[in-house]
Amino acid sequence: MIIKEFCAENTTRLNQLDDTIKRVELCDNLAVGGTTPSYGVIKEAARYLHEKSIALATMIRPRGGNFVYNDSELRIMEDDILRAVELESDSLVLGLLTEDNLIDQDAIEQLLPATQGLPLVFHMAFDHIPLDQQTEAIDQLVDLGFTRILTHGSAQNNPITENITHLKDLVEYADGRIEIMIGGGVTAENYQDLIKQTGAQAAHGTKIMA
Repeated sequence: MIIKEFCAENTTRLNQLDDTIKRVELCDNLAVGGTTPSYGVIKEAARYLHEKSIALATMIRPRGGNFVYNDSELRIMEDDILRAVELESDSLVLGLLTEDNLIDQDAIEQLLPATQGLPLVFHMAFDHIPLDQQTEAIDQLVDLGFTRILTHGSAQNNPITENITHLKDLVEYADGRIEIMIGGGVTAENYQDLIKQTGAQAAHGTKIMA
């Protein structure tokens, strides 16, 4: 079964979800790629979505820009994670990289206790990892307990159709150990073809609904 995940900016359009949407990624500030939504937004979204048996994935990102975080920002993320767990998020979406654009394992391990075992999603920060390092990154994320990776297949703002071969390679390498979810240019019109071509298990986007 294909999982369709709608990317929602705050509670905008939640009342327009159809029954094909199984998950919602909730964030603020989509113009910068998404940041952590407010306490009240998470609370209301969780209430509304759970009444409709739709899972809620909450973005944990303190700011736009890169994915290299200092100690102060990590403390902010830790507090935001605790609130998102308290408000009954079903999973947490985050991405932390070193200055070399590799997985920041130390920072992630610092945050893990706050997640209290909630499923973790590594967002499109993954696309900034050098292509020849991405299979190793998949292994790291599996070992760290992540359950899903959101990827466009490239850090460039190119059509996702140009990244099919790489996305297919990532799906094959993951081999069911972690879900590969495709996003960035995925729409209601093309998601089925993209899923078929890449072998991905899920599709994500703001235009995934017809």
